[in-house]
Amino acid sequence: GLTGFIGRRLAAKLIALGFGVRAIVRSGRRDLDSRIQQWQVGLDDVPGLTEALRGAEAVMHLAGAVRGRRYEDFRSANVDAVASLCQAIHQQSPPPSLLLVSSLAAMRPELSPYAASKRAGEEVLNAWPHLDCAVLRPPAVYGPGDRELRPLFRWMRRGLVLIPGNPGQRLALLHVDDLADALIAWLRDPSRCRGGNFAIDDGAPGGYDWPAIARAASARKPRLLVAPSALLKAVAAVNLALAHLFRYAPMLTPGKARELLQDAWVDGDGAFGALTGWRPKYDLAQGLEQTFGAA
Repeated sequence: GLTGFIGRRLAAKLIALGFGVRAIVRSGRRDLDSRIQQWQVGLDDVPGLTEALRGAEAVMHLAGAVRGRRYEDFRSANVDAVASLCQAIHQQSPPPSLLLVSSLAAMRPELSPYAASKRAGEEVLNAWPHLDCAVLRPPAVYGPGDRELRPLFRWMRRGLVLIPGNPGQRLALLHVDDLADALIAWLRDPSRCRGGNFAIDDGAPGGYDWPAIARAASARKPRLLVAPSALLKAVAAVNLALAHLFRYAPMLTPGKARELLQDAWVDGDGAFGALTGWRPKYDLAQGLEQTFGAA
């Protein structure tokens, strides 16, 4: 996952700190820093992964599928790839430590195929108790390079806040640089977190409600518009039907709608920071200022 939104920020920090970085990619990437070693290996290729990980001290699995019509669309990247990595790690002497970057969605696997796949990926690690593994569950991540939340924040800066169905919802958020710093904090001594499953966020008590998010985005006299739950569910159902018909991977599905309608996505308890010394630098207002300033 080093070529993705989070991975690119992480790679820049690792290189600046002097770490040797190896990226597993599907095909050669000319846009990656030349100091990154590239290995063209599929995440289902256990022998190839075994060779790619030779001599590695630690492995971070950031790759993941976030769009799909059914569970099988998520399984390859979110479940089977974890199993392949564990097999490849098991072949090393000594085995490197593994950090699985999961999602806060894994706390409620019943909601959607995506959430179920994230939980299943975590559960794969239970079959490898002798490996030095840990799980990190970040919440919604934003920052420079983000394509999912940025349009929402841009509209907020213009004074329009569209709330997806649940005006009382509370959300945990995390700036991408703080997440990258958390990954590096784990990397400095993985054994401290062995066997742990950690939810992290930016430290805002109880997360943010929508008015607080709007204020952090510096919206001028924000207009809060609530999309009715019934409308959200209907649009999701139509989108899924169209995705089946035209064979594309949708983001908004009935499962995603159920995720969006939850009362709260907040679960951070500070345990990861207590073990590693990691502390987030950005609250939402600071993070958004940095995000749009960087752009």
